[in-house]
Amino acid sequence: MPSNLAAPLTVGLAGTGRIGTSHAETLKSLPGVGTIIVTDADTERARATADKLEVEFAPDIEAVFAAGIDGLVITTATDSHPALITAAVDRGIPVFCEKPIAADITGTLRVVEHVERSNVPVQIGFQRRFDAGYRAARAAIAAGDLGWIHTLRATTLDPAPPPAEYIPRSGGLFRDCGVHDFDIIRWVSGREVVEVYATGANRGEQFFADSGDVDTAAVVLRMDDGCLATVSLSRYNGAGYDVRLEVLGSNGNAIVGLDERAPLHSVEPGYPPSALPAYPGFMDRFHGAYVEELATFLQVVTGATTNPCPPADALEAFYIAEACELSRHQGKPVRLADIRR
Repeated sequence: MPSNLAAPLTVGLAGTGRIGTSHAETLKSLPGVGTIIVTDADTERARATADKLEVEFAPDIEAVFAAGIDGLVITTATDSHPALITAAVDRGIPVFCEKPIAADITGTLRVVEHVERSNVPVQIGFQRRFDAGYRAARAAIAAGDLGWIHTLRATTLDPAPPPAEYIPRSGGLFRDCGVHDFDIIRWVSGREVVEVYATGANRGEQFFADSGDVDTAAVVLRMDDGCLATVSLSRYNGAGYDVRLEVLGSNGNAIVGLDERAPLHSVEPGYPPSALPAYPGFMDRFHGAYVEELATFLQVVTGATTNPCPPADALEAFYIAEACELSRHQGKPVRLADIRR
């Protein structure tokens, strides 16, 4: 973990829901952080979080900016991301923002263009890039250890669906969930997606269909070198949280997420079940990655390292998600070139 930071840093955090509170706890544990100031549209929740974590409370984002922060962490609702990012960038404040940048491509492009006119770094939260397994798979491909890659198989299966009220504002399964797989496939392989075919189904709660969403999906991605990638997504994996990536090459393979807590149950005779419980959710599975990405953000703030996940990368993943949604509705493959703006 990076530790050569100029101390002490003052970090603002907007959004004190589950992920925001977890990030605040992580920031408290990192060397180089002197002060943390939290705020939220729900001021009582922000005040309670500040009291619980023994950090500072601010009634609104303007008060956070007025405190002279060195960096801003954004974990608020998606519709507030564009305004918060641009406000911080205009003040010269480096930003870490959970995905997505905005709710649609038009809004995302607007923010990307705004950020690129400045020299202020904005790091987007794709935590899988900081997971040891994904990093090892990327290194194996880059080193040529696996030969030429013919197939990538990605899986993101949630053990249970989110609350019904979340779905209408989630952006849908591809934008909310699959976008992590789309980003990590690009990052691990070093290749670009040129075409997608996506389909989906609803076997669970009616609220998915009521919002025009699906609870299960299958995606085929064609990469620019001819490699094929598949992505399986579901909100209903009762065995536990299952996130994996299989990289299959002409000389070997690399599998991310295949450990004693992977919710895989062999029915082969004599094969013993794991003695450890499955991961209950993403916070547990990727705890180390979340710590590492925030530690890296502090390095970005101080200029000690370059931005590992700029908005342009998030835009590429969003393009893939948009293409998948269009493909699902049209029932045919969609080329990425046809939806770029």
